[in-house]
Amino acid sequence: MLTSAAEDYLKALYKLQERHAVVTTNAIAERMEVSAASVTGMMKKLADMGLVQHVRYQSISLTDAGRKIALEIIRHHRLLEVYLAEAMGYSWDQVDAEAERLEHVISEEFEDRIDALMGYPTLDPHGSPIPRKDGTIDRPDHERLVNIQPGCTAVVRRVPDRDPNLLRYLGNLGLKPETKVDVLKKEPFDGPLLIRIGETEHHVGHQVASSVWVDRQRETERSVCGG
Repeated sequence: MLTSAAEDYLKALYKLQERHAVVTTNAIAERMEVSAASVTGMMKKLADMGLVQHVRYQSISLTDAGRKIALEIIRHHRLLEVYLAEAMGYSWDQVDAEAERLEHVISEEFEDRIDALMGYPTLDPHGSPIPRKDGTIDRPDHERLVNIQPGCTAVVRRVPDRDPNLLRYLGNLGLKPETKVDVLKKEPFDGPLLIRIGETEHHVGHQVASSVWVDRQRETERSVCGG
């Protein structure tokens, strides 16, 4: 039996591997908000269990067994987020923290019942794909809002879920999954974007626009609207 802490490390490593070819001890420490020494100690334990491959002072990666466990925990988490949001009325900035507390303790039967009750959802409230029961997961090819050029339209697909303040800000702007966004202007030197959602215009900073994943509305816009 793995501890909740060990499962959290596997989940964090999986998410880092989604975005980075090489994952280091320091990257995990920063994400987990722990010391590098703590990461090194846990990685040794997980390596001894056959769940990670750890080349000291170089890179860390999940084994197939570690990836399977990470995806199972992520499946629990994202199904719980759907349930909390849709059945219990939690706001989208509250569900992540609540799901973190519950994801380690629910049974497989409980997971299956939530899945069925919520109509077998494929995405969580933030647009992240929910791993399937068999351990597979979709990897959509989205791009960042900051790379969409002025004069082009995109549809929001996914936003980060870890920062409640950012989620509240995005919610106030209307930057939620399935929302259509027109990019009107982009200031140089990493300046803000001027966007339009419905009839309302907003200035969005470079950092925020970099955190929102979108799809261009039309494939024919690719040469014009990509960045």
